[in-house]
Amino acid sequence: MKTVSRKQEIINAAAILFKEKGYSAVTMRDLAKAMGIKAASLYNHIQSKQEILSTIIIDLAEKFTSGMNQIVSSDIAATQKLEQIIELHIDVTLSNADGLASLNNDWMHLEEKNLQYFEKMRHDYEENFRSIIKKGVYQGDIQPLNIEIMVFSTLSTLRTLYLWYPRQNDIEAKILKRDMITALLKGIV
Repeated sequence: MKTVSRKQEIINAAAILFKEKGYSAVTMRDLAKAMGIKAASLYNHIQSKQEILSTIIIDLAEKFTSGMNQIVSSDIAATQKLEQIIELHIDVTLSNADGLASLNNDWMHLEEKNLQYFEKMRHDYEENFRSIIKKGVYQGDIQPLNIEIMVFSTLSTLRTLYLWYPRQNDIEAKILKRDMITALLKGIV
């Protein structure tokens, strides 16, 4: 079993607090209290609250980017690529639902360099997603609906999965993947 570093413990605890209260409302004292240590002890492992936020968001955004790049470069049909993107979102959500709250809600608090890096990754991700859908429509594998509605509907659902899924005690990951792929790609009627 892999041991978690003290820095990672701090990041994990912060992700939970950021999800519960929002980045702006959480102080280093809040984080130290949640961990049962003195605030000064946090600085032995991290430089700032901003470092924690950047680590959470950039790490997750890079996971999505890496996954998307692999999917885009694969030689499979557009519909299979979309299935893999849905699975990617589910896998990342299951491994870090707390961090996804920061990715979705607190990214605008990133400092300039990291903010620009994140915004580029997000833009490129959405453009890749859009391109896959366009290619599928062009090839006749995806219905010729409004591209922006398809992008918005699918990504909005996937991006908010972190809010919904943790409350679902009876849905296994395998069922979640199967049924979300069917619902998102084939509809429910």
